Amino acid sequence: MGVKAMLPSYELGFYALVVTCAVLYSGSGIFEASRDSMNRKAFRDGIKPGWHYFGRKMDVADFEWVMWFTSFRNTIIFALSGHVLFGKICSMTVPQHRAVMYMIYGVLAVLGSMGLVYLTIILSHCLVLYSVALAKQKWLCYVAGLCCLASFKVEPFGSWQSGFVTGAFDLQDVLFYGGCTFTIMRCMSFALENSEKEEGIYSIFDLLKYNFYLPFFFFGPVMTFDQFHAQVSTRELRRKDDEMKNIRVNALLHVGAIVAVDIFFHFFYILTLPSDLKFVNRLSDWSLAGLAYSNLVYDWVKAAVMFGVINTIARLDHLDPPQPPKCITMLYIFAETHFDRGINDWLCKYVYDHIGENHDNILKELVASITTFAITTLWLGPCEVVYIWSLANCFGLNFELWVQKFFQLGPFARLEAKLSGAMSRRIRAAFGAVNFWAIVLYNILALNSLEFALLVTKRLLVMGFPVSTLSIWFITYCGVQLIKERERILAIEEEEEKGDKAKVE
Repeated sequence: MGVKAMLPSYELGFYALVVTCAVLYSGSGIFEASRDSMNRKAFRDGIKPGWHYFGRKMDVADFEWVMWFTSFRNTIIFALSGHVLFGKICSMTVPQHRAVMYMIYGVLAVLGSMGLVYLTIILSHCLVLYSVALAKQKWLCYVAGLCCLASFKVEPFGSWQSGFVTGAFDLQDVLFYGGCTFTIMRCMSFALENSEKEEGIYSIFDLLKYNFYLPFFFFGPVMTFDQFHAQVSTRELRRKDDEMKNIRVNALLHVGAIVAVDIFFHFFYILTLPSDLKFVNRLSDWSLAGLAYSNLVYDWVKAAVMFGVINTIARLDHLDPPQPPKCITMLYIFAETHFDRGINDWLCKYVYDHIGENHDNILKELVASITTFAITTLWLGPCEVVYIWSLANCFGLNFELWVQKFFQLGPFARLEAKLSGAMSRRIRAAFGAVNFWAIVLYNILALNSLEFALLVTKRLLVMGFPVSTLSIWFITYCGVQLIKERERILAIEEEEEKGDKAKVE
């Protein structure tokens, strides 16, 4: 109830004004803190010389982002540009064999960047999981796949395998573990889809074509085997209306996002500031809340840029890859919180939806979410912070269902039925505001540190109570109402599109 309920325009305007003023006020506090801390000794490793003519240094605390756009930039551009040109030639000349050509190019690129030993390790895991897939037993596919994944995420097995790879360059560890773990997830998808195949089996070349598609190999996203196999096997390659225009627009948006992040890092040191808890503790509650929220937004932007660039290349190859993650600004529900939609789709299909079914039964939902986060913990790499992050998010996901079931009981359901749609929406938004900050606090555990997450929680919920706590809650409530308004408009547009299609048919 209340999903399509309208609110007065003046009320929505007030909400927008409150959120805008709060963001500007919080941002000004972070800007001043960044300016004042530019030359602090504690920040020497995280802040490096930047735009001298503006008198600004740059936040370089994110190792991956810096390496992608400095020393590793040319390698990425060269490898992906080569793939695009190679793929275009194959699509024009031998579209029926383009998957084989993609595989050959991917194998050569992996061999050239990481060496023969790394390629051998990847092939050995593919061979092991292919052999398991021949048995067509799902439980065996899960056991073998998770054991292979553990061999990269649990010590000393991970270090033992990485020790075989010789040479040294800045992103060797990132490429090693990224390529290996994504390979295991793809191999598991292949094995599970092979188990469901009614007649015959998929060949080892189907697995290799799937795994060595270069744009997905090192950084994902994971595209389930059934989708990849169906799309890459299509011989008639046709573009949808305005598809190339959309690809060009998305490419320009990603370039714009990269430039915007670079500018942002020269004026807001959101990644380096949390490293000095003594300094951060001197910030106002508003600035601290903005700092925590900004870290989540940045991580979403990084994921959106990385997967967006990769997805653009995949679309040029006539594929329909998993969409980039939903912006954290538009989230107030745990079920929609994910930074990698490919992994999320994989987990939902093979674990979460498989066990939880329609997600209406409390016990099944609990088992499904625990199992899902157990596998996610293994995927991220077992450690104290990951354990706490998994436990917190698993609790949040189940707590949503518990609250939903509780308020569906007779007395509450009858009470809500008596309320207007607008009032129901306001009440739900109040609970959504609490959920929003639960998502923020739970996820900065993985993005920053346990100490920073505890500091933010203590300041906002204990030391800042009641003024800061209630003020930030109200501002978040205003933001959730704006999100709900967007969802309302999208729901109406979707219904209109369905109606138009029904009339045409």
